[in-house]
Amino acid sequence: MQAFEYASPATVREAVGMLGARWGEVDVLAGGTDLLSLMKEQIETPRRVVNIKNIKELGGIKKHGAEVRIGAAVTFDELERNPEIRRFYPGLAQAARGVSSPQIRNMGTVAGDLCQRPRCWYYRNGFGLLGQDKDGKSLIPGGENKYHAILGNAGPAYFVSASSLGPALVALGAKIRLVSASGSRDVDAAKFFVTPQNAASREIALLPNELVTEIVLPSTDTHSATYEVRQKEALDWPLATASVVLNMAGDTVSSARIVLGHVAPTPWVATEGQMALAGKSVTQAVAAEVGKAALEGATPLSQNRYKVQLARVAVKRALLMAATGKI
Repeated sequence: MQAFEYASPATVREAVGMLGARWGEVDVLAGGTDLLSLMKEQIETPRRVVNIKNIKELGGIKKHGAEVRIGAAVTFDELERNPEIRRFYPGLAQAARGVSSPQIRNMGTVAGDLCQRPRCWYYRNGFGLLGQDKDGKSLIPGGENKYHAILGNAGPAYFVSASSLGPALVALGAKIRLVSASGSRDVDAAKFFVTPQNAASREIALLPNELVTEIVLPSTDTHSATYEVRQKEALDWPLATASVVLNMAGDTVSSARIVLGHVAPTPWVATEGQMALAGKSVTQAVAAEVGKAALEGATPLSQNRYKVQLARVAVKRALLMAATGKI
């Protein structure tokens, strides 16, 4: 690990004043569950690390009028245990519960989850964000790609978004509040995640001089659920997930949001699946058909065709959980 300057501000105002103008100059430390490993491998080599753990205004889950504010430094464990989240946003609580490691649940933060770097082994082994050779050719389509994207993978990005909470937040219509020394701005969760077009870009809309301070959830009278398909129950990233939010008129779905995770470079809004569900009641047969529709247009790579069926199953089971409370 390279030597670096360490700063521990007490306020958001102090913290944003310590950030850099370009990526790579400064990194933000919250739970540290991703950053420390990146620094040990010298994938990230910041000149300064800004610790935000002591900033009290970044903590807590609070109701503000019709909205719910989740502080950036709230841990997975706090999020999953919160009665307000469990009652009104069960899909988000289920997404937090899916992080099975007690250590990460107690240390990992919601903003850290949104901002974590891809888990692509090409990136983690020094081949850059897009997994390219020295001539700029992607190594992924013809290489080891069994955990890579099956949607939104026309290039140049083939990694999958690593965020556990991202799909649920996109489905719920959440906003991410970003603060810099010059002010603040709110970004829709759906626009916070982006597909980089070159190796110097980032996979999120955050700028290097900005800090995530909170996630804002809208008032909701919906049914929601998140279902993950994993290779093992121990600590691991899912192979595919689905987060759904249903607006119901009796037993009929008036509108739906279906967002897939770990199958594309960003949380993937399954538009075809949403259209296939509108105006119908959620039955086993309908949920299965919607799962198929949600994966229309999937383009598997040489080793990851299996993820198509897993994602279909995730959609089906998330829909049944949201509509009936059972699979």
